[in-house]
Amino acid sequence: MENIERYKHLNKYLKEKFGERTLKICIDGNFTCPNRDGSKGFGGCIFCSEKGSGEHIKTTNNITNQVENYFKSYKAKRANKFIAYFQNFTNTYDTLENLKEKYDSALIDNRIIGLEIATRPDCINEDIAKLLKSYTNKYYVCVELGLQTANEKTGDLINRCYSNSDFTQAVNILNKYNIDVVVHIMVGLPNETIEDIKNTVQFINLHNVKGIKIHSCYVIKNTKLEQLYLTGKYVPLTLENYISNCAYILTHLNPNIVIHRVSGDAPKDLLVAPDWNSHKKWIINGLDKFFKENNLYQGMYY
Repeated sequence: MENIERYKHLNKYLKEKFGERTLKICIDGNFTCPNRDGSKGFGGCIFCSEKGSGEHIKTTNNITNQVENYFKSYKAKRANKFIAYFQNFTNTYDTLENLKEKYDSALIDNRIIGLEIATRPDCINEDIAKLLKSYTNKYYVCVELGLQTANEKTGDLINRCYSNSDFTQAVNILNKYNIDVVVHIMVGLPNETIEDIKNTVQFINLHNVKGIKIHSCYVIKNTKLEQLYLTGKYVPLTLENYISNCAYILTHLNPNIVIHRVSGDAPKDLLVAPDWNSHKKWIINGLDKFFKENNLYQGMYY
């Protein structure tokens, strides 16, 4: 009874889908973001780092080199199947020709069986969906869309520069082409309450999404959120609060949605607060303990 799966873990889902352990190769595609280059805004979201959350990627400008270096490393010995994962910044924000060239330059090894693209909802359109669809003959394709919150006021505060309707439209386009969608949300954003969490979960449940990434809102150096934190205008959640919020999300979420993450990994050398965020095991073990003690399951209140 102890080993029962109380929520749908990504590792198990990938193993069942592809018949064996499948890992992701994190790739820096040398993209920017419409929220940085002035087309929508400047400076990015208030929590976003200079590398767009790609600090952990050993980046070179050459995408093929990044993949080759991965396969030379010890990491490649841990599995036989891999997903090329374009992670940081907005990985559909370029011309179709450049997008195709970048994606192709990652798909260089027959052990790669999937292509995963992280992007913004306002950077998905029919042409991009058609391009992504063209890879599905050979690869599993999935798109990660940032939502962060369904509270438009918070969206403005964090400077995300897109609307809930942009998210809905992007999901509908990707659904039309049978491309799996993974949604990102953040817990602990400035001024957010449990009501906002409830509304965000309800909003997600209205959409056909395959997976979710739940991120903790953490403060890192040289961000606008750091300025709010240092002046006392932003107070991060405690670990206990974070775990109870995650539990609410998971128990009210569609039980068929795959849980890709239950915390965000802050770069340790850049993390300002909260200090618990650098202890991933505290978060995962704390959530597991909370679920067992309260006999909770994903979707039990869906």
